[in-house]
Amino acid sequence: MNANIKEIAKRANVSIATVSRALSGQNNVREETKKHILKIARQLNYNPNLLARNFVKGKSNIIGLILPDISDEFFSEIIKSIDDTSFISGYFTMVISSHKNRSLVESINTMMNSGIAGGFILLVPFMNSEIEKALKSERVPFVIISGDSELGDYDIITIDNYNAAYNAVKFLADNGYKKIAHIAGPDENNDAALRREGFLNACTKLKLETKKSWIVKADFTLESGERAANLILKQKERPEVIFAANDMTAIGCYNAASKLGLKIPDDIAIIGFDDVLISQYVSPPLTTIKVDTETIGKTAAEKLIQKMTQTEKLKPQTIKISTELVIRNSC
Repeated sequence: MNANIKEIAKRANVSIATVSRALSGQNNVREETKKHILKIARQLNYNPNLLARNFVKGKSNIIGLILPDISDEFFSEIIKSIDDTSFISGYFTMVISSHKNRSLVESINTMMNSGIAGGFILLVPFMNSEIEKALKSERVPFVIISGDSELGDYDIITIDNYNAAYNAVKFLADNGYKKIAHIAGPDENNDAALRREGFLNACTKLKLETKKSWIVKADFTLESGERAANLILKQKERPEVIFAANDMTAIGCYNAASKLGLKIPDDIAIIGFDDVLISQYVSPPLTTIKVDTETIGKTAAEKLIQKMTQTEKLKPQTIKISTELVIRNSC
């Protein structure tokens, strides 16, 4: 059963007016008190009539979130961080997934024109002229999360995919690996393209052996990772290590290696990218590049809320979140 404001006020030992101000995101409530009220509201499953409130206020405290695939573990970690950060500031999130029949452009137009969201965060794997056109209206503020910092004149939260991949290959070279394969992501994906570029340039500069047949495209899924690894591991000459473009692809490599009777890392070493939760629980635990999804989500939400509440338009900003190599036992 959902709680009402009166119940929250009683539990928090504050007035109903204070609860109302805290839940509507007003600034005249002490930060400590606001956090306490919001924590209780969440515990009691408080569910306000957001549309009615927005109509009365003339503005929305709903933050829209557009992403390619809501079921992906990497995206789910970012969603949680955005939702937690938004809720603490008195905002609520609404998620639209664009991976099936709904196109990215359609989702953007919905956010821009429906009047439901006061702003939105867009997780975009690529940019094209149709997306640029949809974003041009700027009817509501937005922030982009993308692996490519060169998408255009937008507020972008990103990581340095190129250097993260380059440094991962350097780590492999420093540990004696000379024959390296790569399972890449989709061609149109910005993150995948930059990781592949970092891999190739590192192999060239460090004089490591790779072959065209050792570079196989997948689509960031476990199944495609297993298929790609089979193509590599069944060759007459095998690499010593596979650098997978993300962790789910890397875990697919585990499946392929196991079915072929190969031991990790003795027969084939594997390194991933993202550090999703499951990567530390596979056997052996996966060496990978940690992407700080919590900081990405928090930074994106804070930037959007700043844009939603500011009176003057600021120059677009690109914020790079650092990555970290997490060394485990797969290589």
